[in-house]
This record gives sequence, C-alpha cells and structure tokens, in this order.
Amino acid sequence: MPRFRITIEYDGTPYVGWQKQPDLPSVQQHIERAIEGFSGQRVDVQAAGRTDAGVHALGQVVHFDLSREWDPFRVSEAMNFHLRPEPISVVDAQEVPMDFQARFSARQRHYLYKILNRRPRPTLQKQRVWHVPVPLDADAMHEAAQCLLGEHDFSTFRAAECQAKSPVKTLDAISVSREEDMIFIRVSARSFLHHQVRSFAGSLRMVGEGKWQEADLQNALEAKNRSWCGPLAPAAGLYLVRVDY
Repeated sequence: MPRFRITIEYDGTPYVGWQKQPDLPSVQQHIERAIEGFSGQRVDVQAAGRTDAGVHALGQVVHFDLSREWDPFRVSEAMNFHLRPEPISVVDAQEVPMDFQARFSARQRHYLYKILNRRPRPTLQKQRVWHVPVPLDADAMHEAAQCLLGEHDFSTFRAAECQAKSPVKTLDAISVSREEDMIFIRVSARSFLHHQVRSFAGSLRMVGEGKWQEADLQNALEAKNRSWCGPLAPAAGLYLVRVDY
C-alpha cells in the first residue's frame, strides 16, 4: 500500500476552509473526490495545515494511501483532471515512506499576508489581499514585529475557539516589507495558533497607522489576553506558502 504526498495550491474564496463539513464546500472534500475519481478508492486525506474559510495556499501538503501502486505523475495528472473546474491544482506528487505525515512530520510552516496599501480599491486582486486605504509605515511595522520573535505565550493572538493544547509557540521569523503599493508580512514557525497570523497582521496595521508604538505591541503580547489584540485581519490576504520537512 503506497503513500503519496501531494503539494497543492488553491484559491480559498469559495470554500469553508480546508476541512470538510457536511453539505458545505471544502478543499478536503474536492481532493478526496478527485482521488476517488481516478482510483475508485475512498480515502481520508491529511493536510499540513487546516486553513480557514477564504485563506489561500501556494504550497499546502497532503498525504494519503492507495491500495495499489500508481506513478506519481499520473496521480497528479488524474487529480487535476477530476478537480476541474475548481480553483485547486496539484502542483507536485511523490511517493513517500509510510511513516511520512503531512502534519506531524512538518519542521516549519511559512505564511504570507498581503496588504494592498493604496486609496483605490482592488479589482484584479479582490479576495486576494487586505485593502487598507490609509498610509502604513512598513518599516515601523517591521521593527515592532521583532518583539514577537522567539518562544512566547501568544494568548493575545489566539482565537477563542483555538484547539491547541498550549498557547506557547516559537516564532522563528517575521518580516514586513513594501513593494510599491503592496505590503508583505512573512512569518515562519513549526506551528501556529488559530488566527495567529491574522491577529499579527491586524495588530501590525495599528503600528503602521501610528495608533500603536512598538511598546504597545510588546504590552499586548505580555498581556496574554485576547482583548489586547488589534482587529483581526480578513482571511483574504493570507496564504500558506510552503511547508518544510
């Protein structure tokens, strides 16, 4: 019984998120249907991260087992055939050892949050960015964000419904940069709390507008209290970029 690892990209706009739910469209649902479509086998796939409704992926990783051997290239081609016209694409497929786990074998996850920082509303990038029409200071956002590095109790930036056993996580990298009208927030860690990256983005916007200083972000972190968090940034700007193993 071979195990396969696939890397997929998707537009999260039409879905309730990665995880399948009764009578609601999810990415997982369509992946499992595509596998059944070419193999005739019903499987439960597992992903590296359960992205929320409206969150996108450039490098989501999924594993599943099949009852017989398949050429990995044929797996990707067949899945993409059965995924049409959904905005989901398999960009890579590999056969992997049976001890590989998309979620638990991951060493680091990389997320990107995109802010369109200009007065006019987006057209081509609608549902792909957070449109912030007031000027933001990306350098100030970057400097303030460095206080989030390392191991902390991130309760302030954790959703109330988060199911993680502990709010303590280690943030390995965070940066904020500007390219013309786009601001990019890049974060890397082994794992994240529910809504952690979107909470970072909303709080860093406060810094960018000059409503918060670096000390305010530090105080919010140290408060370990959700009420100290800035506004939650919308899902549309968030991308799961890559998972390292």
